[in-house]
Amino acid sequence: MTVVQEPDRVVPEELSTIQRIRNAALRSFATNGAAATSLRTVASAAGVSLGLVQHHFATKAGLIKAVDEYVLAQVLTVMSQPIPEAADSLAEVGHRVGKIISEQTDIADYVGRALIDGSPLGTSIFDALMGFGTARWHQRNERGELRPDLDLTWAAMNAMVLALGAVVLRTHIERQLPGPLTDPMQLVRWQESVNELLREGFFRRTN
Repeated sequence: MTVVQEPDRVVPEELSTIQRIRNAALRSFATNGAAATSLRTVASAAGVSLGLVQHHFATKAGLIKAVDEYVLAQVLTVMSQPIPEAADSLAEVGHRVGKIISEQTDIADYVGRALIDGSPLGTSIFDALMGFGTARWHQRNERGELRPDLDLTWAAMNAMVLALGAVVLRTHIERQLPGPLTDPMQLVRWQESVNELLREGFFRRTN
């Protein structure tokens, strides 16, 4: 079957090629960093010619921009969805972070690099997640779930540190675990510990 290209439209063959190139770039950026990744390396990993990479993305900066936009969209799609009123919001947010870590490992690793490097992607993700988190802590406060003296800004910030810290430090964390953090059992351990810390703390209360 012949596919006819219409104006301002990407044919299926082109979309598949673009996805392969973008995914290869994402994997290399996550593993080696964008600075250490060449267009030739991406072309080889994607199984295409260097000229085809340049045709779709023009330059390395164009490829980085495309990967960053894709990663940002993927993370925000997962994290920005409203939480049902009857749901346990802490558990639900932890589940979403765990889903990214386990099912989109390249994205999680690239986000970790972006946060460490202070790149525009890292800044955008941190600020967006901080906005979602702050709004959710204010909702919990309005429902009367929190202590009246709680610093809501730092409540949101500490929750961010616990979630993003696991992403940034994943390889170091895994050296202390019997299995990879992406393993469902290890993710459950992590989520339950974070939820316990945010809800109850780890120390016994003294009178």
